[in-house]
Amino acid sequence: MGRTLVVGDIHGGFKALKQVFERADVKDNDHLIFLGDYVDGWSQSAEVISFLIELSEKQPCIFIKGNHDAWCEDWLSSGNQPDKWLFNGGKSTVESYNDYSLEDLQLHLELFQRMKNYHIDQKNRLFIHAGYSSMHGPEKEVYSSNYRWDRTLWETAVAMDKKLRRDSKLYPKRLLLYNEIFIGHTPTLDIGINHPVNKANIWNMDTGAAFTGSLSIMDVDTREFWQSDPLPSLYPNEKGRNTDIISVP
Repeated sequence: MGRTLVVGDIHGGFKALKQVFERADVKDNDHLIFLGDYVDGWSQSAEVISFLIELSEKQPCIFIKGNHDAWCEDWLSSGNQPDKWLFNGGKSTVESYNDYSLEDLQLHLELFQRMKNYHIDQKNRLFIHAGYSSMHGPEKEVYSSNYRWDRTLWETAVAMDKKLRRDSKLYPKRLLLYNEIFIGHTPTLDIGINHPVNKANIWNMDTGAAFTGSLSIMDVDTREFWQSDPLPSLYPNEKGRNTDIISVP
């Protein structure tokens, strides 16, 4: 039985993905859970998806869908290219597909279509891209877009009084539903940290790979984690999503 490894937001950083896999010494019997946002940012979004397709054919993988993945799926299926997406990394994703055949595009679309909104394992650990607003958990979520966009779950955990006990009436009910919650979406760089962060029972695995941070992978049982080099050093001639205005992490 291998490890269960959770992977943060990749954002087209294929070099970082390969590097962090080497550093974590990922084996074929390891169970991999990806938290979404595979595309949009660095120049190798298509290569990331090709790699993940091949990876899923040889070992157990769970792919959670992020907000950027939903945009890319829409483009692959309908050709839709909203300005908001193109401005927030979509342009580099479209360019990464320049040399891909229609057959390849269909295979990639099928992976996006198979992605899950969230995953709950046998130890009652939730894996989701962003969060959920329902007090009854993601199963009862009214707006499915919250799986990919919600920030209130993470903001609640960050702002909590560390002395607050789980049996307190003030303890956020959403956090009591699961033993642990693993998310991406909101870079830990926002609170000045460049490695996976634990607040309350939430682990945030988005360590800013789209911007100036690294890509992170963690063993969910031991909490050991590995990181790539900062993405700007792996793509010295690119900007990623480092623009003057950063509006949609």
